[in-house]
Amino acid sequence: MRILVVGGGAREDALSWRLAASPSCEVLLHAPGNAGTLTRGTNWPDVAATDARTIVRRAQEERIDLVVLGPETAIAAGVGDKLREAGIAVFGPNRSAGRLETSKVFAKRFMERHRIPTAQFKVVHNLDQARRALDGWRGGAVVKADGLAAGKGVVVCDDGGSALAVLADWYTKNKIPGGGSDVVIEERLSGREVSVFAIADGSTMIPVAAACDYKRAGDDDQGPNTGGMGAYSPPAGFPADLLDVVRERVVAPVLRGLLADGERYRGVLYCGLMQTERGLFVIEFNARWGDPETQVLMPRVDGDFARYLASAANGALETGAATWSQDACVGVVIATSRYPYENTPVSGLPADLDLGDGVVAFWGTSARENGTVSSPGGRVLTVTARAEDLAAARARAYEAIAALKTRFPSGTPLTYRGDIARL
Repeated sequence: MRILVVGGGAREDALSWRLAASPSCEVLLHAPGNAGTLTRGTNWPDVAATDARTIVRRAQEERIDLVVLGPETAIAAGVGDKLREAGIAVFGPNRSAGRLETSKVFAKRFMERHRIPTAQFKVVHNLDQARRALDGWRGGAVVKADGLAAGKGVVVCDDGGSALAVLADWYTKNKIPGGGSDVVIEERLSGREVSVFAIADGSTMIPVAAACDYKRAGDDDQGPNTGGMGAYSPPAGFPADLLDVVRERVVAPVLRGLLADGERYRGVLYCGLMQTERGLFVIEFNARWGDPETQVLMPRVDGDFARYLASAANGALETGAATWSQDACVGVVIATSRYPYENTPVSGLPADLDLGDGVVAFWGTSARENGTVSSPGGRVLTVTARAEDLAAARARAYEAIAALKTRFPSGTPLTYRGDIARL
């Protein structure tokens, strides 16, 4: 197969890496790609992941058999819709089904309508409505901007007063993350978070793997929220039948709801969940592979992953084409030191990231030139390690980072958490 991966972050580098190892993958292309994807295929650095028209045209010229959508921005831009209209198989949902991620209001109302367990919520459109909604609010609150906000549209608050302060700032300055005026206010749940990934072919949806990620910038979950500073898979401390429970309580009603709404969802559904004393609740849905979770899921995949995704994209999932091993994988994100407040460009990073058996590093947004790599900053690398158990995988990942640090140019402003998968 000739395969196009849309996107240019560490998630897409990981997907590209796994697809390249698939027997049925003949050619890999990437739009726009990064320093990692360039080592195993062709990049289109001049093509944005949201440029549906150009992606369709070039996919036709290159006789692409399968397109794998990476970022949520591509889904929101309708790239999958345009490709399907052109008769090209796509692993990734259409824009309308992608609203499970791209609109918090749509997702909450979908869950309410189809009886999917989620936190109690209210939707507001202006500051006066926010005041009324929070009058007499008890307990913590979570404020969520409706649209895509690059990880900056969710604020966890200790009480209603704190939530109102956030909303007053947003509305009075007309600076709601992601734009628009719609905001979800929901009860703050307490428990353990876990992410479960389900594969869908339009008529079936099957949970296949789970992971735990770390969103705060600093150790012990201190500091601001980020796009994710690390992850591990499979999750520890959850029931052995987690995937079966999620299939029954979340995935099955999601599929029924989508079909009832006339949607043929083809791609991966990321279920962000919290295990509470009251049971399992959905925190959020993503309509694509997560980042950094993808980086710890791909090393656990065995079999023909390209054939697996193609079968889902073509509406007939071959469940035996790929499987997830019982091995553990730990991934640690190396970011520029001021992330997430600002992105500091770095350059002169080593292009050769051969870190030993079972260890793979995936590049974030980056470019390769004259044997070195430059990055605009933010999340630069995800260093992952696979081993028979979590402790061994964790040790191997941090040993690889220690070795890698000696190869960075002196003074490079990079940082990482030291407690990923420390249970």
